[in-house]
Amino acid sequence: MPQASASVAEHFRPCALIPIYNHKDTIVETVRAMRAHDLPVMIVDDGSDEATRAVLDALTARETAVTLIRLPRNGGKGRALTAGLIAARDAGYTHALQIDADGQHNAGDAPRFLAAGRSHPQSLVCGQPIYDESVPRARLYGRYVTHVCVWLETLSFTLRDSMCGYRLYPLEATCDEIDRAPLPARMDFDTEVAVRLIWRGVPIVNLPTRVIYPENGLSHFRMLHDNLRISAMHTRLLLGMLPRAPMLLWRRRRRLECAA
Repeated sequence: MPQASASVAEHFRPCALIPIYNHKDTIVETVRAMRAHDLPVMIVDDGSDEATRAVLDALTARETAVTLIRLPRNGGKGRALTAGLIAARDAGYTHALQIDADGQHNAGDAPRFLAAGRSHPQSLVCGQPIYDESVPRARLYGRYVTHVCVWLETLSFTLRDSMCGYRLYPLEATCDEIDRAPLPARMDFDTEVAVRLIWRGVPIVNLPTRVIYPENGLSHFRMLHDNLRISAMHTRLLLGMLPRAPMLLWRRRRRLECAA
């Protein structure tokens, strides 16, 4: 193992990162699930309503290992994650395990994400969803369009799913990329940050994980506005891929040679 990787693995210090906007009914269970794995938790409240704020205040009052970052107004998932990732880095954490507050993700898989992070400390560990029958078909099929775009944008099949909000970030590389250029403020954050980290040379580990859509679950995905933002993002990333194509193809060739 390279010296840099060994150093990071030796000082592996992860936290859980949970962005929230009005998920008052599921946040307590999500935090408890993360604390059950001895993870300190950072919650980013993205301008939630009074009822959710009250739940968060009560939660942080009794949980000493939970830090609450409160944004003054709703700015979008991407803005909340950006604030949380930077705060986690500044607090001395090396990795942040992003998990949504709405109960879609299997918190029992947290140890698997952490084990992958310890073994591959320089990598972005991405959840690869395994869906049950609760997944809306339109959302499922729409994801495949993004998958194909991402494969074109990275000139590889390395990343199996770029939209899953359950992933372990290496904070140094991720925050360096944030410092280099702002990331999207809303639902297009997850895909763009993954593509840009691949461009940066960050390795990817894909981790299959069960994802559900809870009955009466609260979704903030806006079909028209968010799909327009995602379309604009893919246009921007495809254009950004063009000057990077020689480098990406060279990396692909090197990977194939190493695998041979």
